[in-house]
Amino acid sequence: MDARATNAYWGRDGLDRTILDALRAAGRNVDALTVDELAPADHFHSGGKSATLRLARLAALRPGFSVLDVGGGLGGPARTLATEFGCRVTVVDLTESYVRAGAALTARLGLGDRVTHRVGDALALDVGADPFDVVWSQNSGMNIPEKERLYAGFARVLRPGGLLALQEPMAGPVQPVVFPVMWARDAGSSFLRAPGEMRRVIEAAGFTVRAWDDVTAEAVGPSTGGDGPAYSVQRIVMGPALDAIVQAGRRNRAEERIVMIQAVLERRADASAPPPRTSG
Repeated sequence: MDARATNAYWGRDGLDRTILDALRAAGRNVDALTVDELAPADHFHSGGKSATLRLARLAALRPGFSVLDVGGGLGGPARTLATEFGCRVTVVDLTESYVRAGAALTARLGLGDRVTHRVGDALALDVGADPFDVVWSQNSGMNIPEKERLYAGFARVLRPGGLLALQEPMAGPVQPVVFPVMWARDAGSSFLRAPGEMRRVIEAAGFTVRAWDDVTAEAVGPSTGGDGPAYSVQRIVMGPALDAIVQAGRRNRAEERIVMIQAVLERRADASAPPPRTSG
């Protein structure tokens, strides 16, 4: 999806105000919000904040790590990594209204010194000369067909030995996917590959796998029929369209059409060299 199509599909003007109004209506004190209270409204991915915590622990994130959150949306994961793991996070997202809303929410929580938000393209990362310790990508590559280019770009902005922390829906053993899904109304803008193929692509881009976990059973949320408050970001953004997405999501999970993978991979010192052979 190009920038215009992405913004047309995802964009919502005044999204931070909409979120705060929904929280206020639910009885939350929006003048004293915590990361936990905001989490249902700013973690726009399967599994919510608990999935973010799981991936961060899988990657063994530490205080002082510089993290590039690609496709970080409203910044829920970034604010979690900043407050609970002591990381410094740069969020890059192609949807301009999400960047504006995310920056406003970050400022409201007093985290502007640890989390920054920028408009940017995952396929043309322009983030300065200093390499990052971690590239974080949580449910952000489903609309991108050029996987090889995407992961080569991730390797380019990481230091040698740096980490890619990934959560991504992938094609299950049963196909085709049932639509609509959260990121696409039809197959024309959804580009999932099977886990085995994805692993080979990422390794070829210069990474070595540290962990590769199927978390399909854990990654339940409003989009797959899990419990969620009225102010969940899925409901706020998708509105009435969420009901059809939930129905399709249940089928895709139950029939193994979509699986959810969390993975941590290390950038090889020579990212242009072929990956080491593995047995089996």
